[in-house]
Amino acid sequence: MKKLVFIYLILLAAFYNSANATPLIYINEVAFDSNAPKSALIGDDQQYTGKVSFNIIDAITLKNVYTGTLEDKQQIEDWAPGKYFYKADFSSLVKSGKYKLSITISGKNYTSDAFKIAHNALAELTIPSVIHYYHKQRANTPTELAVDSHLKLFGSDNTVDMHGGWCDASGDVSKYFSHLAYANFMSPQQTPLVTWSLINTDEAIPALLNKLGVKDSLDNEALWGADYMMRALSKDDYFYMIVFSYFNKDPNARRVVGLLANSVTTNDYQCAFREGGGMAIAALARISRWKKHGVFTSAQYLDGAKRAFAHLLINNTKYDDDHKENIIDDYCALMAATELWISTNDELYKNEARKHAHNLSARLSKDGYFIADDGTRPYWHASDAGLPIIALARYLKKETDPAYRSVALQTIKGALDYELKVTNDVSNPFGYARQTFRYRDSIKNGFFIPHENETGWWWQGENARLSSLATAAIIGSRLVYNSPKDIKKKQALATFAYNQVNWILGCNPYQVCFMYNFGRNNVPYMHSNFGHGSERGGVSNGITGKEGNPDGSGIDYKTEDNGNEWRWTEQWIPHAAWYLQAVAAMADEK
Repeated sequence: MKKLVFIYLILLAAFYNSANATPLIYINEVAFDSNAPKSALIGDDQQYTGKVSFNIIDAITLKNVYTGTLEDKQQIEDWAPGKYFYKADFSSLVKSGKYKLSITISGKNYTSDAFKIAHNALAELTIPSVIHYYHKQRANTPTELAVDSHLKLFGSDNTVDMHGGWCDASGDVSKYFSHLAYANFMSPQQTPLVTWSLINTDEAIPALLNKLGVKDSLDNEALWGADYMMRALSKDDYFYMIVFSYFNKDPNARRVVGLLANSVTTNDYQCAFREGGGMAIAALARISRWKKHGVFTSAQYLDGAKRAFAHLLINNTKYDDDHKENIIDDYCALMAATELWISTNDELYKNEARKHAHNLSARLSKDGYFIADDGTRPYWHASDAGLPIIALARYLKKETDPAYRSVALQTIKGALDYELKVTNDVSNPFGYARQTFRYRDSIKNGFFIPHENETGWWWQGENARLSSLATAAIIGSRLVYNSPKDIKKKQALATFAYNQVNWILGCNPYQVCFMYNFGRNNVPYMHSNFGHGSERGGVSNGITGKEGNPDGSGIDYKTEDNGNEWRWTEQWIPHAAWYLQAVAAMADEK
């Protein structure tokens, strides 16, 4: 009892310090790219009068290198009642160096932790660690390799070889193509997304990866993912969805399963497009063009992608839990068809890509958010919110017909404009990406996903969502805002994108850097089975709406919650995958 009281007092003190200390500096604790938007926030219980200046000082010499003026106060009563936030913008400081932000309030000086400014600083500092994270997440211990080579299918004594892949999270050694299939509208892309993200990063910034000496490591990690997906491709041409541990330390408990709420398992383990199948096809088709071999050959990767696509053209709605395709099927099938079209130039894949691009564009509401179903449910997603835009952007790498291009570009533009609008409709000093969702019978806008949703239990920090939207903002703006007259909108989207990454790296109300072993404050280490656990370069779930608020309002972050602290502290492979894509998009190879 005394221990619980002690922990409670520590948490109370931490919250008090975070929410009420006067003043606090909220800043990206890792790095800023030289030509990127750069800012910090000063949070205080008091209102400042007149113009208040801040300084950026050299962290080594302590000499002042930049002086700026705080912007007007903002508030966010839903998170910090009575607190005022002041933005310190130092975007025009581009000289490489290690710096600190310094400010004097009421005669007392306050200084931030040190941060770096340099060309491609984010990529150079963090990408090698992300690759390290995935290498350490490999399910490659002798125990895992032995058991997963002869895994039983749920409800059967038949076995399949499913060794390899990555453990899903720092607290979960299961392996998923997607783990929320039964919820229909919330299926995240997991192992296939990681593989596609590694491939995409390799092709986006090869020179920088070579400079960092990590290109071969990244290539090998992508091939590791491709080989696992080939093993997951059944003799009947569907992908097995999940290798589930049942959170049991006994490795022999592992099974190939379909998954319902509360770890209820079934034999519905066949992947639809939206259940990891589409992204797996996309990744295999794309990596086949490398003409590099893992355990399987590039020809086998392409053949596997083609077989799986042909199978889902016939069987997809059979595997969808509600037997209806929705927006996730559309953007995942679009990714699959696009990569196959690029790889083969086949008319079938061109037509399928155009069909799903059309479907996706038709789902954009007049307000600017996507509709997830055939009715009025807004599309919102805790990890892949930017994927519809990325899928359309990828399609435009191949599509040359002006009419088809125009529709896709208008859809990207409308969706990005809406992201800016909904994010900036309210006082939002951190620039956190807001979203539109249906809560019970109402369409609402909010910061965090509703805790009452189709899964019945699943809500967690949304760092993957933030990086996915950052990626979409950077990639999409290059397509639709690339003329001199569009410079303000393009800059606004760049600011939006960097705000999301800054949040992950420490510029958030709890001053936590969610990338492990970076910044000043990290989440506690999390242990898992077979020697796995938290790793340098992994990204934890992050911050949520207030626990107990079914609509996701308020704000929460906990490191202890009777076993439910995973909602905030657990590393999860989609977070780092989307972060990798975001930083690769932000990097400049010149």
